[in-house]
Amino acid sequence: MNNATMAPYNMSDRSLICYTPLMTTTNGLWQGDNPLDYSLPLFILQLTMVVCATRFFVFILKPLHQPRVIAEILGGLLLGPSIFGRNLKFANAVFPLKSVMVLETMANMGLIYFVFLVGLEMDISIIKRTGKKTVSIAFAGMILPFLIAVCVSHLIEDKDNSMNQASYVLYIGIVLSVTAFPVLARMLADLKLISTDLGKLALSISLINDVFAWILLALAIALSEANTGTWASVLVVISNLVFVSFCFVIVRPAVSWLIERTPEGKPFSEFQLCIVLTGVMISAFITDVLGTHCAFGAFVYGLVIPNGPLGAAILEKLEDFVSGLLLPLFYAICGLKTDIKLISGASTWTFVLTVIPLTCFGKILGTFFISLIFQIPNRDGVVLGLLMNSKGLIEMIVLNVGREQKVLGDKIFSVMVIVTLVMTAVVSPIVTLIYKPRKRLIPYKRRTIQNSRLDAELRVLVCIHTPRNVPTLVNLLEATHPHKRSPICAYVLHLVELTGRASAMLVVHANRQSGGPALNKTQAQTDHIITAFQNFEEHVGHTQVQPLTAISPYSTMHEDICNLAEDKRVSLIIIPFHKQQTVDGEMHDTIPAFRMINHNLLQNSPCSVGILVDRGLNGSNRLIGNLASHKVAVLYFGGPDDREALAYGWRMSRHPRVHLTVMHFTPSKHPTQTPETDHLWANIDRSFTIIKNGREHTLDEEYISEFKKMITNDDSVVYIDKVVNNGEETVAAIRSINNVNDLFIVGRGQGTMSPLTDGLTDWSECPELGAIGDLLASSDFETTASVLVMHQYVGQGPDGEENFVVERPWQTSEHYHNMKQQQNMQRYTMPMGMGQSLL
Repeated sequence: MNNATMAPYNMSDRSLICYTPLMTTTNGLWQGDNPLDYSLPLFILQLTMVVCATRFFVFILKPLHQPRVIAEILGGLLLGPSIFGRNLKFANAVFPLKSVMVLETMANMGLIYFVFLVGLEMDISIIKRTGKKTVSIAFAGMILPFLIAVCVSHLIEDKDNSMNQASYVLYIGIVLSVTAFPVLARMLADLKLISTDLGKLALSISLINDVFAWILLALAIALSEANTGTWASVLVVISNLVFVSFCFVIVRPAVSWLIERTPEGKPFSEFQLCIVLTGVMISAFITDVLGTHCAFGAFVYGLVIPNGPLGAAILEKLEDFVSGLLLPLFYAICGLKTDIKLISGASTWTFVLTVIPLTCFGKILGTFFISLIFQIPNRDGVVLGLLMNSKGLIEMIVLNVGREQKVLGDKIFSVMVIVTLVMTAVVSPIVTLIYKPRKRLIPYKRRTIQNSRLDAELRVLVCIHTPRNVPTLVNLLEATHPHKRSPICAYVLHLVELTGRASAMLVVHANRQSGGPALNKTQAQTDHIITAFQNFEEHVGHTQVQPLTAISPYSTMHEDICNLAEDKRVSLIIIPFHKQQTVDGEMHDTIPAFRMINHNLLQNSPCSVGILVDRGLNGSNRLIGNLASHKVAVLYFGGPDDREALAYGWRMSRHPRVHLTVMHFTPSKHPTQTPETDHLWANIDRSFTIIKNGREHTLDEEYISEFKKMITNDDSVVYIDKVVNNGEETVAAIRSINNVNDLFIVGRGQGTMSPLTDGLTDWSECPELGAIGDLLASSDFETTASVLVMHQYVGQGPDGEENFVVERPWQTSEHYHNMKQQQNMQRYTMPMGMGQSLL
């Protein structure tokens, strides 16, 4: 009988549970059945509550940069005997002992497939390539915590008397000494450290730790077999070695043969994937029969599958379901089995308060001393030791196995779960507090095209979402005129969304072996982008291309872009517009998050930014080579963004096959007036005079005068001084040069307003492009020319002092808004929809 007075999970081995056969699904509430008496409705309710509790803690802990494993175990603690489970009615209704078998079976199925995915993601060739430094640090970080575990294990005794002390110490030592590879990878991604040398070293060390932990776990299980002699333990070890050898010698070549039978680029059939996934369960069954845990077989099976398209296909199909639904169930069960009430007494608290600091410091000291030998900076050595204290999956598996083997009792199990939680929880805050990647010792000044010298290298960061962006960007770089005195160094960054399993990282691409297949669609796109830009580097002189990939959530992707731009000291970031032109000429959204990336980049960029509205160059979306000619138009109104646009166009005009047209828009000094609008025009002229006064006016006039002086004898540059009175005349002037240009370069405006563009922003679709940029990017403008909208970095000038945009008087008062409203009614008498007719 089910003992209703017992807390669920704890001491379940001493309870007699009666199951009613054929009580899987209920006949319905209206038939008088209680759904919680049936296994399927009860399991669905339990799973729902676990997921909700887990997501609640994920939401709460996300600002604290805590790994998801913390939230998942806390969800179990919330529902278990530590908090909600203290209420016996709740415990026996929602988590009765009779449901343990179904719940743990499903949790272990999730565990089996997750550790299979962990093995699948691991590249065993990395272990072969690891140097002496990585291996030495990995073992040094494990030995000292293991010795501490041996010394303090006697402070709390909670094991079966039939078990020897060696087994008990071994389980405790494994939990305290190893590092969880999946948890550390996600923590480094969240802390933006995975792209650093320290992050890459930490991952390599944790990979060795994880593999060695599985070996120790198999040994611990063999030693802890109850009521067996030494010979049985030896047989367990030998049989598992045979299984591992069989996987590498027989299974790995068989899977490779299966991969070779599938043509490159073709998807794997459902039958092939079914065979591989069935192998996971067979491997788990075999190792369970041999006397080790079923997860060990799944891990080894995942490890022997070659890296390639098969692994990518399996990850794509299983990852979200296993990681998002089944794995939290396993972690939650760990929390459900934990009872904080058992952590009582002087010896228990002595153990907790001793083992946490000693183990943390032991891991740090062991790692730090070996780091000194390999001349790793002191701070990096300390941070590396802190990161190695990350716990998670392997530790929970070890604790559960120890509990199932009756080596660990409920008390020591609860204590070690709490110890694991605390050790992992403190890592991220401390690392955030004491470690920040080193910045440049000398801040660079050439953060804009205008401030870049024409006889020095021009560094550009080119961001790409899809291969469709490549042809226009390649042609644009070629038209920027790289030459011997001013070569171009282009950092080509493929932007890839982080889907959950990968880590945000920047990887410098090594040359792939010819004929090697792409692992997935993303890598195929990356290969296409790399190939195109490498061809550009080979065929166009004085260029250097360095391709990289940023894998990050869209919400923080701008941080990776900004960090790379600052690290590489680039003068300009070029990023595609979030809309693409379709066959019928319309501009449609691709992925809405692209717009958010552009917006965040404009707000945080350490250098100038150019947003490219891609309609092709020369009316083509193909690579047109270095013999093509381009007609470029710069629309100049004044201000820092327009000066940046003119600077880029001016640089392009030095290309022998680029023809530049600069249209300088200026207001009329004596516009046509009527008595009714005399006062309005007086106000507008006074406001515009205020705009053009001061430092901005001086900079505009000096730069345009210098430009006109330099192009006096240049037949490839045409300068047009265009006098306009309002937005309508501005649009008409732009239309007059619309069909003769391949590229418009305009300034964004940075929120400034001018009577020359007044009325254009009333129907703006994309205000981040500015009035003119939004006009040219609109489908209604009907142009085949691409548009480059420039945003100049104004944080630091060429002399090292702070620049600023002159504040307009109407930006801080109601004067201009009232004047503009009267202007729309009296000066233009523009009817509703006039803006569309202008376009």
